[in-house]
Amino acid sequence: MRSFIYRLTVILPAFFAPYAESEGSHVRPPDFIKNCSQLRVSQDCAKTMSSVFDAHGRLWSAWVNGQYLYVNYSDDKGLTFSQAVKVNVVAEKIAAGREHRPKIKVSDAGLVFLSWTKKLAKRFTGDIRFSRSVDGGKSFTVPVTVNDNREIISHRFDVLGVNKKGDIYISWLDKRDKQKAARENQEYNGAAVYFSASFNGGKSFIENKKIADNSCECCRMAMDFDQQDLPVISWRHIYGDNIRDHSMVNFKNKMEADKPYRLSYDNWKIKGCPHHGPSISIDKHNVYHAVWFNNAEKRHGIFYANSHDKGKTFSSTLKIGNYANKASHADILAVNKQVYIVWQEYLHPRYKMFMQKSADKGNNWDEPVLIAETSGTPDYPFLLTDGQAVFASWHIPGQTYRLILLR
Repeated sequence: MRSFIYRLTVILPAFFAPYAESEGSHVRPPDFIKNCSQLRVSQDCAKTMSSVFDAHGRLWSAWVNGQYLYVNYSDDKGLTFSQAVKVNVVAEKIAAGREHRPKIKVSDAGLVFLSWTKKLAKRFTGDIRFSRSVDGGKSFTVPVTVNDNREIISHRFDVLGVNKKGDIYISWLDKRDKQKAARENQEYNGAAVYFSASFNGGKSFIENKKIADNSCECCRMAMDFDQQDLPVISWRHIYGDNIRDHSMVNFKNKMEADKPYRLSYDNWKIKGCPHHGPSISIDKHNVYHAVWFNNAEKRHGIFYANSHDKGKTFSSTLKIGNYANKASHADILAVNKQVYIVWQEYLHPRYKMFMQKSADKGNNWDEPVLIAETSGTPDYPFLLTDGQAVFASWHIPGQTYRLILLR
């Protein structure tokens, strides 16, 4: 790990600075992950990491070790972390894949919120779980199930959002309508998008509400908030004869979603879910920024577009990354007029993370820049901000957590 950071510092431009090099940082032996259940609780064991900065610049992380979800925090940008706190006292199987990891958010009032998918007895089934901390992460409430349909079916791929008022929204992909259609001998393609919300700090949630039918079944969802503090949600959708493009929805008010609209028109026809969801970010000027991946025959790769009218129309698309090097799993973050995109590529035997930046709300873009690379199998990259600076997070199982400052 230390040699990796050294190479990173030397070969990359000076405006990139690695934060997560701490005393004793090192790469674990190959059998480390296999033996994690027998070792002390450690972030190194996590296959995926979810991180967020709170309003005071504290970095919070959520990760899974065995059948438990853990949370800890860092006050020095990931150099050192607090002792991990167990969220679920009772063991449960927790989905911790790269497309369906646990989520963590912190309200401006300092409440810590978590959502995740609990795996059920049958394959591809799950429940959406929620827990919170009201004492600064020292303890967490007994997890509750958010989906009010309790059939052993798929309620999975949750996305969690918290606005400036502290309102909590959770949306997920749900197969209750597909199950109902099967009982009535009717066809139903894909899943449905549902949501619930809490307006009392997570003490209780409203009844589940459906946003749309016929979503793709297994791609991560994305959520951000507009200037009215209402959620905007995006997901991969099924159009026509298994065209797997993307949808987006605004909310009419805090209790009601509007009619969804189509975001992408790449016409990728595939009978199955590609496990490759979109990312969205809304800047303070209420410009919507979106990035996604499709693999259609004539139009494929990562694409970016923006909207200045709340998604009614989008700009022409910008191709991101090198498709020949398997450019994929992009994340996007808009801060003031600056827009950042990170993604990963694979050129045997190394994974590489790239960044591309716009300084004028997505109208013009700098050339892509290599941020980091590894011979390990990494988690997907994602972006976060402490309100002052923007960081790229790229966790590699078996290594200490790394956070890269994008100056």
